[in-house]
Amino acid sequence: MEELTLLQQSSLEKVFLDAGEFKPPYLKASVLQGEEFAYQLVLKKTEWGRADFSFFLDSPLKEHIQLFEVESSPCALAAYTREGRHDGDYLSLHAGLFPDLLRPLEGNTLTVSPYQNVTLWVNVAVPENCPAGEYPIMFRVEGHGARTESTFTLEVIPARLPRQRLLYTQWFYADCLADYYQVPLYSEEHWKLMEAYFSTAAREGVNTLLTPVLTPPLNTEVGMERPCTQLTEIEKDGDTYRFDFSRLRRYIDTALKCGIENFEICHLFTQWGAEFAPSVYAVENGERRRVFGWDTKAASEEYMSFLRQFLPALVVFLKGMGLEKHVLFHISDEPEEKDLETYQQNKELISDLIGGLPVIDALSDPSFYDRGLVKHPVAATDHIEPFLERKVPGLWAYNCCAQNVDVGNRFMSMPSYRNRILGLQLYKYGISGFLHWGYNFWYSWDSRKQIDPFLTTDAQGAFPGGDSFSVYPGADGTPLESIRLKVFHHALQDHRALSLLEELGGRELVEQTVERFHEITFSQYPRSAEYLLAAREAVNRKIRELSKA
Repeated sequence: MEELTLLQQSSLEKVFLDAGEFKPPYLKASVLQGEEFAYQLVLKKTEWGRADFSFFLDSPLKEHIQLFEVESSPCALAAYTREGRHDGDYLSLHAGLFPDLLRPLEGNTLTVSPYQNVTLWVNVAVPENCPAGEYPIMFRVEGHGARTESTFTLEVIPARLPRQRLLYTQWFYADCLADYYQVPLYSEEHWKLMEAYFSTAAREGVNTLLTPVLTPPLNTEVGMERPCTQLTEIEKDGDTYRFDFSRLRRYIDTALKCGIENFEICHLFTQWGAEFAPSVYAVENGERRRVFGWDTKAASEEYMSFLRQFLPALVVFLKGMGLEKHVLFHISDEPEEKDLETYQQNKELISDLIGGLPVIDALSDPSFYDRGLVKHPVAATDHIEPFLERKVPGLWAYNCCAQNVDVGNRFMSMPSYRNRILGLQLYKYGISGFLHWGYNFWYSWDSRKQIDPFLTTDAQGAFPGGDSFSVYPGADGTPLESIRLKVFHHALQDHRALSLLEELGGRELVEQTVERFHEITFSQYPRSAEYLLAAREAVNRKIRELSKA
């Protein structure tokens, strides 16, 4: 006799294909109006052989629920395994298959095997005008003489999730998108793809977009070039330049249409030191050619002359679009002590040319801030303490592959609570923005070659799986999301809920409501999903009480 088992788990559990032990059933939670919520269903069968079963979903919220099947992705580099490059809080340090890809479920049939778990991600987009109350979500599976069902109860709190104030960027790569789908850069097919990827990013909390006014000099091997993605059309006539920002206008308009409001102007000098100019193409004497690149020193008079013409024109354009309060500039990513003089020279020139618009740059070395070179640093979460001690106004934070010990991150091999804890940490320390470098980086390290993200998730052994991209390329031109992208969006929603509670009752009330709040730092925090779920429920209960008052 066939037996089916259906088990409910929170969104913070990563259910492996061969998992045999599970947390106690997750049966009930609360949510604010306008919030996205998720939990998981794990289905198992006993009898030999694969078989198809019908499933049925019933809920007053049914039209707002989307089901995804959780697929496991191969991960060759799960963690940096040398001593000192990882801690004890990983799900695995070894290569393997990790639950990550969320594929929209079509039809009403599930294929189940007795040897592998089938995991569904139940995503509920609660409307902003949803009446308060308890809403059951019933899920039933049946077939071959077997039947099982489960019910989850979602309580909607009578308070609306506030607008996201934290700035959040995940670097978007126009070239990766064009290369994977094999369409010409900035062709109509490419614009359609970009709109789909912008829309997904915005839905998951991204509100700031890397904008390649010039080709971003990021993750590129010295001496090599990325495909030319500069949005600015440039004409060169001797030492004079003329600029056409029509394509940039379309890029910005497309992003605004998708819900992205802020624009992060790409770096004006090469990564890790600001030593060279980025790759820049211009039309001269009727021929389009590269006029600057790795063979151009950052301080060269030729490039300085170009910037003196380019940046004022760009600023006039951006202000003409009403974006003066919605743009951020970059000089160079992660400069070091040896780069201070070069960085300072570049910064002094740029500051005069962009008319006081803000500059942010990723930093691990606080001396750049101490010397007034970077007023708005983006500090790595494992190097953020010196910046917190200095009480830097408008401080940002970021993580990437190097944040692999103690601090939170989104590697496939890490438990999801290490991803979601960042929402609480960013709130506690009043961080203004968060940056992650990989929305769709589908190249190998240093952009040496294109990879298939369904097969290679570690940039060919360079970064722990999950660091370099958060979405997979769907066959129909829409992105397929990952557990990591969804869970970080939940972290952003936690941040918004904490901010709402502070508005209603003050900062002290938040600290009293969230258990162990004062113990939390970026490197020390409770290591469990249960803590985060309980903390969020406590916040929601307090919001409900104050909303009724």
